[in-house]
Amino acid sequence: MSNVHSGMDVADYLGESGKLAWEVDDLAPGTSTRPVRSVGIIGAGTMGGGIAMNFATAGIPVIIVETKQEALDRGFKVMRGNYQRSADKGRFPQDEVEARMGRMTPTLKMEDLADCDLVIEAVFEDMGVKKEVFTKLDAICKDGAILATNSSGLDIDEIAAMTKRPEDVIGLHFFSPANVMKLLEVVRADHTADDVVATSMKVAKEINKVAVMAGVCPGFVGNRILRARQVQANKLLYKGVMPWDIDAAINDFGFKMGPYQMSDLAGLDIGWSKGAKTANPIRDALCEMDRRGQKTGAGYYDYDEARNRKPSEVTEKVIRDVTGAEPSTMTKEEITETLIFSMINEAVKILEDNKAQRPSDIDVIWINGYGWPQDKGGPMYYGDMVGPKAVLARMEKLGAEDPDFAPAETLKKLAAEGGSFVDLDLGGLKTAGTEKRKAG
Repeated sequence: MSNVHSGMDVADYLGESGKLAWEVDDLAPGTSTRPVRSVGIIGAGTMGGGIAMNFATAGIPVIIVETKQEALDRGFKVMRGNYQRSADKGRFPQDEVEARMGRMTPTLKMEDLADCDLVIEAVFEDMGVKKEVFTKLDAICKDGAILATNSSGLDIDEIAAMTKRPEDVIGLHFFSPANVMKLLEVVRADHTADDVVATSMKVAKEINKVAVMAGVCPGFVGNRILRARQVQANKLLYKGVMPWDIDAAINDFGFKMGPYQMSDLAGLDIGWSKGAKTANPIRDALCEMDRRGQKTGAGYYDYDEARNRKPSEVTEKVIRDVTGAEPSTMTKEEITETLIFSMINEAVKILEDNKAQRPSDIDVIWINGYGWPQDKGGPMYYGDMVGPKAVLARMEKLGAEDPDFAPAETLKKLAAEGGSFVDLDLGGLKTAGTEKRKAG
């Protein structure tokens, strides 16, 4: 397996990592690709519209399906507005707006996708809804069409099982806003065919994305690591640390947005409904008070009319009432280590589970999809900056509180025997079909 070696400075490392991410290790040399001359997108919302723009910009015709005319009209209005703003800023000539819009065809009939070479589903992140969509696609789409889900972390094997052609199913996880963000996680399921993987990587290049392979597990690579950070951030609230203290530590580390700034921007009510009791009672309480983030003028923070934020006494009281925690004296360094070292540990577990091809791929995902600070190279590169012993010491403490955060076996080994995170070779990405593909 090809790996980037330790000892490079961060700029060289990121350059080499970016090139290496395009290499899919277990594809047979000369694997052919399928032609992608037309694309279907299911959903004209924020994700679907953003995904469609990538193809229209690259000169590839797109058919966009919605269930209601109003949703189609709204989606097309947003896409036109995005293109118009770019043209007004001089990024491309004004006549390009019409040319790009002209490559997109709206429809309310899924049957219109029958001749598309690639269809990407971008509907609500719900397994039942996605299974229903793929059952329909299986009946409608032509033989050889690639059927992709934009899921951010659901089981793609389960989705593929709804079809009679699981070899044609793959995950193409775009990041929001999809017309701007560079990262594309290409998620290989157990039965995904080699030429489907090769075609997906080629298409990613054509639409100017940075593509990285991932395996099927909850959250894939990027969101699985993000979840580890978020769980630890929420645990800190129960130790009396306030959201703005956590965000300040993460901002100082180099992220433009901390976990709670990000929650407020996205909306606290994602996955929440009135009266719901979720695993996050602090969030539930804020939502019940109609503090749902920037869009309502209040979330974890208070916002003025220009959306400038400031710490909230209301939120502080909610946190004290829910947790009963005394004010914390935790240092910024301790907060940072708790969150960042948990991410490094989870990244190592992903490699142990064979859900990423190589350590540097994890860094490419976090640099291009989540705003990891460039000077710190990504979770694996940064792990080498601080050293495995420091990471292990923190994870032993966190693991004693919660077994989900127990140190990875490989982390223990690195700390005991020496070695580098970026040089780890734990076998690469494996699926149920890996051995069969190698044999065949």
